[in-house]
This record gives sequence, C-alpha cells and structure tokens, in this order.
Amino acid sequence: MGKKGGVIRHIPNILTVARLVMTAVVLALILYAPTTGRDKPAKILMLSFVLFIIAGLSDIVDGYIARKYNAISKFGRTMDPLADKFLVCGAFICFAIVGQPRLANFNPPEWLLQSIYWGTAAILLLREVAVQTLRHIAESRGVQFGAVWSGKLKMFLQSFGIGTVLIGWAYVSRPWGDWFTIIIYLLLAGFTVYSGIDALKRPIK
Repeated sequence: MGKKGGVIRHIPNILTVARLVMTAVVLALILYAPTTGRDKPAKILMLSFVLFIIAGLSDIVDGYIARKYNAISKFGRTMDPLADKFLVCGAFICFAIVGQPRLANFNPPEWLLQSIYWGTAAILLLREVAVQTLRHIAESRGVQFGAVWSGKLKMFLQSFGIGTVLIGWAYVSRPWGDWFTIIIYLLLAGFTVYSGIDALKRPIK
C-alpha cells in the first residue's frame, strides 16, 4: 500500500478523536444557548446543529475509509462507537439540564416534562453502558462486536431526535412541531430499548 496507504490507515482514528472534540463543543453550545438572551439562541443552536452534522458525516467517512483500506483496528471498533455514545447521550442529558423541548403548545406540568427529559436520557445511557460493557468483554476475548442494523437504525433515530430538538428550539413554535417531537421521542426511546435487547442476545465468546 505504500506510505500513502499507511497514512490513510490512520485517518479513521484521527476522525474519531476529532469527533470527540466536536462533541465537547456541541454539548457546550447547548448548555450555553439559554444564557445568550432572546435574540441569540438560534445562532448558537444552528452552530451546534452544523457541528453535529459534521460529526455525523465524519463517522460515515471514517467507517468508509476503515473498510476500504482494511484499517479497522481495536481502537476504532471501541472508540468509534464510544464517541457516538458521548455525543448522543451527552446531548440528551444537556437537553434535560436546560429543559428542552418545552412542548409549550401542550403546556404539560413540569414534573411530566422532567420525566420525559430524564427518562429518555436514562434509557439511552443505560442501553449504551450495557452494550459498551458487552463490547469490551467481547473484544477482550477476541470477538468482534461491531455495529449491526438495529444499532445503526437506533443511532439514526437518536441523531434525528437531536436535530429535531435543536431546530424546534431555534425556530419552530407551532403545535405540529410539538407533535413531531413527541413522535420522534417515542420512536427513539422504543427502538433504543429494542436494540439494547438485540445486543444482549449477541454471542461474546
């Protein structure tokens, strides 16, 4: 493959580390947005959204390069999904901290909103902790524990949910926006549970 191929083989891991850095910035922007006053949150949220999209695209690119150049490493198999978990779980935890989405058109009681925020974050976090633990056990035994279709669809729904909250928070204040958010939350929470059960059935020996 030569020197060029040797350099290319390191790109997936470099992109994974870059995604971890972008994750920290995205989460910081979500926490910062409520403090910026009434006229600035949309700009902060859109910057967060753009960085979130870039982070997602970097995940696709590093996966493609890793497969094309046979550059799949133990570091990549472990840290690549871990970077995704930090981004997704961190985003929903930050949403819970700042109290988003508000669902203002339904005017739900605060206890219900808090239950939705923290319940969703807890479901995502518990699933990822369980699956990541299984992944480490499998890797230590020499068993590959890469992503499968249920995990990829779960990740898509969670990512779509993050985008829904950011865009809705910044620009949408109509009832259909709240309905759309509720449906997305139900789908991502339900499929997160399903994909977790699916992962628990996978062999790790």
